[in-house]
Parts: sequence; C-alpha cells; structure tokens
Amino acid sequence: MKRILITGASSGIGMHLANSYLEAGWQVIACGRSLSKLQSAIKATHPALILCTFDINQRTEVINKLKEVRALDAVILNAGTCEYMDDPLSFDSALFKRVIDTNVTGTGYCLEGVLSNINQGGQLAIVSSSVTMLPLTRSEAYGASKAALDYLTRTLAIDLSPRGIAVSLIRPGFVDTALTQKNTFSMPGIISGEQACKYIMQGLEQRKLEINFPKIFFFIMKILSLLPNALWRRLAVKMIRTAE
Repeated sequence: MKRILITGASSGIGMHLANSYLEAGWQVIACGRSLSKLQSAIKATHPALILCTFDINQRTEVINKLKEVRALDAVILNAGTCEYMDDPLSFDSALFKRVIDTNVTGTGYCLEGVLSNINQGGQLAIVSSSVTMLPLTRSEAYGASKAALDYLTRTLAIDLSPRGIAVSLIRPGFVDTALTQKNTFSMPGIISGEQACKYIMQGLEQRKLEINFPKIFFFIMKILSLLPNALWRRLAVKMIRTAE
C-alpha cells in the first residue's frame, strides 16, 4: 500500500484529496490543526487513514510530528491561507506577516520535517496559485506568498532530482472552498473541489512538473501574462475603477 501525506486536509482541496486517495487504495496521513475538523471532513473510520494534528506556524511541533511519519511515497503540501489588502495606503503589515508565515514559512517547517522521509522515487507537490501569473488587485500578501512557493518548488525540483524525488508545482485557478466562499468579487472559471482533485491526481500520476488548472482559465491568464507590464497595469487599474 502506497503512503501519502497531505497537509491542510480538514477542508477544501486537501479534504477532497485525502478522501480520493483513500478510495484509490492509498494509506493517507491527513494533517490539520483541528482533530475534530479532520474527523468530520474525512472518512475517520477508514482503516488506511492516519490523522496528524499540528499548528503549521509552530516550528518545533510541525517538525517533530512530521519526522515521525516514515516511508512516504508522496507528499502534498497544501495548507495555506488567504487574506486581501483592502487599503494599500494603510499597508497592513500584520496581515502581510500572517499570510507569509502560514503560506511560506509554514511550508518550510513542513519541508524540514518531511523531506528526509520521502522514499527514493517518491513525489513532493506544493500547492501555489495561478495568482502568481499576474499582479492582481488586493493580492499584495497572498500573491507574494504564492510567488515565493513557485520559486521554492522549482528550485526543489532541481535539487531533489538527483535524489530520485519528483517535484510538482500545483497552480489552481478559483476552486470552490471555504476560503473562496468569502470572496466578494467575480471568480471566472471557478470549479468544484472534486474537479480540482481530479486535475491534481492525474497530474501527479503523470509526474508533471507543473499542474495548472482549469485549462481555459489558465490559458487566458497565460495570454494576459504575455502583455507588456505597463499595458497590463493600465488594464488592471481600469478594472478597479470599473468595479468601483
């Protein structure tokens, strides 16, 4: 039986991944902050399920818990948060720190705890976001954190290759989760958590370097990212004014 560890498994994409890998016959180590939330989100009575709780912002706790989990065939680092900057003139450094701490530093804690436990020929995947393709309004903290994960993942893909570990960067578009349900703006191309899960599992099975979805949304973002930066800035500012 193959073993996979998934962080952020108590809701959203992580929850769907945990349940789907259980159905596919894997042993799943589902990680989250709250034991009760993990138990309600995942098939808690499944014999192949192991629940692992820790606060991703607590370095010692994260590392100690993850170092106990041996012989992993795959790891998906999915835990993260999203907060937006509403007033750029009153830059909220506390908000900025919260997002960076969870999305970037917390991922680093997980890597320190888990990397040495991935089997030869195993896989590591880190969940970023398609927001990194373009600078978007109010995304100073969230976009910066995900851009850092892009660079981190691509660097690990180089450095872990000689050790036989495949590394995948996952960049979803809008996915219907508890986080996106808080958004008050239009989310073009939004897909369900089940659809996102299928994209990720198929991409990992093919050992893709990058898993970008949904296809049409990613294509549009890719085209827009090729525009000169000055032109995109004018378009983005115009969209803000139109929304107001």
